[in-house]
Amino acid sequence: MRVVLNQVSFVYDKTVPALTDISFSAEDGETLCIAGANGSGKSTLLELIASAVRPGGGELYIEGSTGMVFQDVDNQLFMPTVWEDVAFGVLKRGITAPAAREAALAALRLVDAEALADRAPWKLSGGEKQRAALASVLVMKPDVLLLDEPTASLDPASRRAIIALLKNISGTKIIATHDLDMILDIADRVLLLYRGKIAAVCPAPGLLRDGDFLRSIGLDLPLTLQPRNG
Repeated sequence: MRVVLNQVSFVYDKTVPALTDISFSAEDGETLCIAGANGSGKSTLLELIASAVRPGGGELYIEGSTGMVFQDVDNQLFMPTVWEDVAFGVLKRGITAPAAREAALAALRLVDAEALADRAPWKLSGGEKQRAALASVLVMKPDVLLLDEPTASLDPASRRAIIALLKNISGTKIIATHDLDMILDIADRVLLLYRGKIAAVCPAPGLLRDGDFLRSIGLDLPLTLQPRNG
C-alpha cells in the first residue's frame, strides 16, 4: 500500500521545528528505510505516518492501515504472557478469546516465536521481545508496517535474526534506523534526514557509499564499507 507525504511539517510545542517540507512516497511492497543522526526527525516522521501525531502542515495520504513497532518494545508488552500481548489488539476488535489466541499463535509463528507464547514478556531477551512486539503488530494485519530502530541494542545473533525476519515479511515497510548495514541488507530505497529536512532519497546502497556526504549529515559509512586496516 502507498504512503504519500507532500510538504509535511511538524513543530513541537508550537515553537520547535522537527520536520520541514517533507515530500516523498513509499510504494506498494517497498521497503523504505529512514536514516539520520540523532534528532534528525526519524521517529517523529514514523509517528506522523502512524497517525500518532498530527502534521502541522502539508498533506499526508496513507492507503490502508498502519501498524508500528516502537523503539522501546517494553511499551508494547504489558500483559502477563506473550500470547496475551499479541492477542490484545484483536480482542479489542471483538473476536472471541479462543479465536484471539489462535490469531496470536499464528502471528508468533510468523516470527518464529510460538515457543514464547506462555512466557512472561519481562523475562524475555531483547531479541525475543522484538519478535513478540512484531507479532503484536502483525496480528492486526497492517497494510503498512512501521518499525523504529528494530535492531537497536540487540546482540549480533539477534540482529541477524530480526533482519532475516523482516526480509521475509511481505508488504510495505518503513523502517527508521541508525543501522546503515541493515539498510544495505534490506532496503529498496533510503531516505536520509538532516535537521528535520530530507537530504536525499535514493536507491540502496546509493549514497550510503559516499562517506563525505554521509559525514556532512552526521553519519558515517556502513561498517561493511569502511576501509580495513592491516
